[in-house]
Amino acid sequence: MEILKVKNLVKTYGKGENRVNAVDNISFCVEKGEFVAIVGASGSGKSTLLHLLGGVDRPTSGEVFIDGQSIYSLSDDNLAIFRRRQIGLIYQFYNLIPILNVKENITLPCDLDGKEANKARLDELIKTLGLENRVTHLPNQLSGGQQQRVSIGRAMINNPSIMLADEPTGNLDSKASDEIISLLRLSNKKFKQTVIIITHDLEIAKEADRVITIEDGKIVMDEKKI
Repeated sequence: MEILKVKNLVKTYGKGENRVNAVDNISFCVEKGEFVAIVGASGSGKSTLLHLLGGVDRPTSGEVFIDGQSIYSLSDDNLAIFRRRQIGLIYQFYNLIPILNVKENITLPCDLDGKEANKARLDELIKTLGLENRVTHLPNQLSGGQQQRVSIGRAMINNPSIMLADEPTGNLDSKASDEIISLLRLSNKKFKQTVIIITHDLEIAKEADRVITIEDGKIVMDEKKI
């Protein structure tokens, strides 16, 4: 089942001689439950692409469909609601709220929606993430790896259609990096979560089922593991 469809996506910056196509007419699809790595050198356009997939930025032209919804046909307000409910975003620098504890940071998307978090799912997530003894800790009382675990929990709490991770291990040591990739893989297998990860690390990319390589805003390779 197709969960993501990208059609002729373009993102242009500047004008005239300074015009740059950060994303240059990209099209591809992702099936539900896939674990996809998007790789490329710095400046290749991979992070810009991720922001377009996640509804964080609007394209110059082209379309993105998530679970059949054309996300850029939505108003800014409705897109924000759709993003909160259907897209789980994980960033390199965690973006946790400093005055909220672990549990509160994880359930923030639910609070913003004015609804209670599903307790069974919350308890299972906290256990899976190994945060049972940290639920009342604030972000500054956690290691980098623990903070990234919290951000993964926050991205997953609403059972989104798709999870997007932008260099999620870029701020971590190798041990914590391995743990985070293992957790993303676990979320993919245990919760049937569709995951797209942006990385420049080819060792991390090897963990994915499919690797899409970006150069100069274009897809130059799209390989699936047999």
